[in-house]
Amino acid sequence: MLDLELLRTLVYVVDEGSFTRAASRVHRTQSTVSQQVRKLEQSVGKTLLLRDRAGGNVSVTEDGELMVAYARRLLAIAGEAEHVLSAPRKTCVLRLGVPEDFDVSRLTVLLAGFAASHADVRLETSSGMSMDLRRGLESGELDLALIKREPGDGPCLAAWPERLVWVGGKLPALEGAAVPLVLFPQGCIYRKRMIYALESAGRPWHIAYHSHSLAGVQAAVAAGLGVSLLPAFARLDTHEVLGEDAGFAPVPPTELAIVGNPRTLNAAEQHLVMALRQAIESDSLDVPVPAA
Repeated sequence: MLDLELLRTLVYVVDEGSFTRAASRVHRTQSTVSQQVRKLEQSVGKTLLLRDRAGGNVSVTEDGELMVAYARRLLAIAGEAEHVLSAPRKTCVLRLGVPEDFDVSRLTVLLAGFAASHADVRLETSSGMSMDLRRGLESGELDLALIKREPGDGPCLAAWPERLVWVGGKLPALEGAAVPLVLFPQGCIYRKRMIYALESAGRPWHIAYHSHSLAGVQAAVAAGLGVSLLPAFARLDTHEVLGEDAGFAPVPPTELAIVGNPRTLNAAEQHLVMALRQAIESDSLDVPVPAA
């Protein structure tokens, strides 16, 4: 590795044409400057400067000319890096959390539009279960989060009711048999609603399939692996809506809410909240309810 300090000394000596004048420029002794040049020559195994002992001047060898050219470039790059890293950062980092089971197609279009119109904002998006997103907000790891929750469960920036429907695929008759469930992992509000509804109705059930992703649950239901409870917008054409005639009573709606840290939002966060509201409301999940 070439030592930038030694390269800088070499350039000073060549520019001044003398060890003495270079030493004065860097506020060091002539012997120190001479030692640094010799150390650099030993490092590369080449003679870089020729010393005129009578006049005290120096001349540059062919290898020295080549090394000086590289030294100037390396020092310029090092100076540029130092300047960039020490300059105030203008980019605003905004960390958004979204549910693992949120509609990916809507989300990607939304985030792409926001990024295109906010070049000064670096948007970092992570997905997870709503309970994990809540913890991320509390710890300061997230600035905003879109979460699924019980209606009115704490303050929020905006909220929408999610109408839930029972869905199934090509299932055999379930009367009297344990209901095969297609579930999200523990902690998911849909999972809680399903199990509570069946237990309250006295219906036996068992876990047939579980997945972290909305696409996985949708595919499992469509393939006939079991029954699930999904937001109405997430029902596929290949899903059959199961009603009371099939033994599946309606369940209360859940809530989709935008939650932020308890402080004043900056301009970028306000714009992202507006974009989220517009995207969700345009899909007509339901009429938005006032923020708590």
